[in-house]
Amino acid sequence: MSSMRLGFDMSMRPDQQMRLAPRMIQSMEILQLPIADLLAKIAKELQENPFLEQKEKHGEQDAAPTEHDTDTTPLKHDETGDLEFSRLDELNRDWDNHFNEEHRISRGAVEEEGDRKLDAMANMPTRPQSLQDYLAEQIGEMELADDQRRLARHICSFVDRTGYLGIRERASEDDEKDTFRYATLEEIAAAYDQSVTQEDIEDTLVHVVQKLDPPGVGARSAKECLLLQIGPDTPHKDVLRVLIRDHLEDIAYNRIPVIQKATKFDIPTIQDAIESLHHNLAAAPGLKYADAETQYVMPDVIVERTDDEDYSVRLTDEWVPKIRISQRIVDLIKNKDLDDKVRDELRKKLQSADWLVKAVEQRRNTLLKVTRAIIDHQKEFLDAGPEHIHPLKMQQIADQVKVHVTTVSRAVDDKWVQTPRGVFPLKRFFGGGKKNDQTNEDVAYEVMKQKLTELVSDEDKSNPLSDEELVSKLNEAGYPVARRTVTKYRKMLKIPSSRQRKDWSRTP
Repeated sequence: MSSMRLGFDMSMRPDQQMRLAPRMIQSMEILQLPIADLLAKIAKELQENPFLEQKEKHGEQDAAPTEHDTDTTPLKHDETGDLEFSRLDELNRDWDNHFNEEHRISRGAVEEEGDRKLDAMANMPTRPQSLQDYLAEQIGEMELADDQRRLARHICSFVDRTGYLGIRERASEDDEKDTFRYATLEEIAAAYDQSVTQEDIEDTLVHVVQKLDPPGVGARSAKECLLLQIGPDTPHKDVLRVLIRDHLEDIAYNRIPVIQKATKFDIPTIQDAIESLHHNLAAAPGLKYADAETQYVMPDVIVERTDDEDYSVRLTDEWVPKIRISQRIVDLIKNKDLDDKVRDELRKKLQSADWLVKAVEQRRNTLLKVTRAIIDHQKEFLDAGPEHIHPLKMQQIADQVKVHVTTVSRAVDDKWVQTPRGVFPLKRFFGGGKKNDQTNEDVAYEVMKQKLTELVSDEDKSNPLSDEELVSKLNEAGYPVARRTVTKYRKMLKIPSSRQRKDWSRTP
């Protein structure tokens, strides 16, 4: 029988680990922020960190940075903060000279700065009226008994942003997506602060809430929502009621012959009624108020065409406060009578302020350089349109700018660029591609999607192209794609299937 020996053995082995210094972490966080979040971040730090102050310059504009005059040296990390303290005397001397040289602010400069800020405030969008606000306003204007008015407002609290009567729930706290389900009369009655029957809820829902604008609000199904929107002036209203009540699924799948056989309506009448449905009725009537609450896109970068047919790149950071370390607080920290604990806290605040100032400046420089490199690669996109976009990987930009690919990823994340062709997310300019078999050139996947859209647009609607036929035509044009790829692209572009695209009125 063999014996087993148990014991402990100690050994040493080298192991490499990468640890990010706090300064590097903050630099990456600042780089990733879009301009609106950067403004909020700086405003918060100006309030909380006594070492930070806003640099005010009236009557003159700081020159916009270019790719040639900004420092690209990575931020260095100092665990103790001694580097910051060793520079205090030098900072004080520099600031003393700087303050003595600054010009006195003129009345005209102050007025000009005030006018600019007033113009900016005037151009900011006001808070739009929400669907709930609009419903409450209408109920307040109706001649109702007090108890019915309160009940109507309670029912409206169950009206979802889509306009339907329902509840949104999340499967778990970690789940970012919520799911919608219709609310029952029993749930609405149970949530009321007084005793009320389901019959009372139904009566107020039908005779008050569902009479409100927009038409279709308070519905408990798609059929009910659409039927509520049909009024005396709705084209083909009688045919529409039949189609909505009995053939919604057939409409969705373009089963016109099935509808014709069941209703005895002729095909032109059915198609005219369906056209009226699409143009006059809303599947989710409340969404027009939700859309009004959508935040406006604030571009981080502006690309403009120059006189020599090139493109210039500038940042939209005129309103980002210019921050620096406060001389007054620097003088205070030099006081030798400070308690060690207080001095240590101030040291951390000083270090944090210094990091933020440098991180903001490095963000400006990196974003400018990355955008310039992207535009150099995608000039044909700006010259001739999206169908001329080239395949582009983030690694290519990283190699050109001489930064890590994750830096490029953070620089373009959630950033928007305003160009002569419109406003696009910076990520829009990246994407893979394949070689065109005819030209032997790399073609971006976006170009293939454009070609797919053209093929569908030009097809014979009486006999639309199947996915297999689309694959064949794309291959003939030199774009090697598989059927599953075409199906994926078609769904991404919200192009219906060939059966749903068929125009039955052209069928003999």
